[in-house]
Amino acid sequence: MTTRRFLILVVLAGIAIAVSVVFWHTYSTPPLRLQGQIEAQQYMVSSKVPGRLAEIDVRRGDSVNVGDRVFRIESPELEAKLTQVDALDTISRSLAQAVEGGTREEKIAVARSEFQKSQAAETLARTTYERTRVLAEQGVVARQRLDEAFTLLRVAEQTRVTAAEVLRLAEAGPREEARTASRAGEEMTSSLRDEINELLEDSMAFAHHQGIISNVLLNTGELVPQGFPVVMITDLDEAWALFNVREDLLQHFSQGTEFDLDIPSLGQQARFRVSHIAALGDFATWRATVPGRGFDMRTFEVEMHPVEPVPGLRAGMSVLLDLPSEDARSGSQHGTD
Repeated sequence: MTTRRFLILVVLAGIAIAVSVVFWHTYSTPPLRLQGQIEAQQYMVSSKVPGRLAEIDVRRGDSVNVGDRVFRIESPELEAKLTQVDALDTISRSLAQAVEGGTREEKIAVARSEFQKSQAAETLARTTYERTRVLAEQGVVARQRLDEAFTLLRVAEQTRVTAAEVLRLAEAGPREEARTASRAGEEMTSSLRDEINELLEDSMAFAHHQGIISNVLLNTGELVPQGFPVVMITDLDEAWALFNVREDLLQHFSQGTEFDLDIPSLGQQARFRVSHIAALGDFATWRATVPGRGFDMRTFEVEMHPVEPVPGLRAGMSVLLDLPSEDARSGSQHGTD
């Protein structure tokens, strides 16, 4: 009888323990699980030159290093502009050489000949005037002839002065203003040519950061607007976990706090450290459903960087974080309010 009573007590104790365990699992609050996502740094490769996409040297999934060419844009308009600038440069250089070379020797010789002719004409006019004056004083010729001879002498003198000025200008060469203008024109065309050459060089786009080609937005033969990102490069070495956390849970996410996050895609855990916290916009605010019960709470963006590199980590993967059950109860109460 004693043995039978003992077995009954054991069975009753087992039933009580089982009921207690079931009750605890049923009414206990499970840990609050937050889900985040892996983000990675992306770089856009674009060109300052609009045109037609001539070549694409990469595909999605390719690895690139700094300096690798990724695409080339064809721009016939720039090549035509370069031809025009080369022609203008030739003209400006020729003008500059003509200005710097001074007046041609033939022009100087002509000016000197005209000056000598004016001197001879002045000498003849002076001699004629002196003879006419003597004859007029003797009454041999009329006074009218003397006046005509005097006028011809004055004209010869002014002609000699003008010829002397022309010869002086020819020997002096171009003015300094002309030299400055010719040099400025040469520098302008040279600058335009350098600018177009730089644009032609920029028609070939190169990777400015190493990483994986995550997207190619255009196909060969399509038109490329100026500055349009044709290729996107993702640096998987600069990946982080991003969570949207309600502010009543923000007490766990102080700067520098470390967490063990579950990564279902990799089937492992990795340690992450909080590196950045920022408030999201008003659209992410949790509103109280009943006035006077609860309060509006903001949502914050929390970034966590891995403490050590995680092999295989890629952008878009989900990450899970379990918080203590006390926070789960507070979260459920806020949702009920």
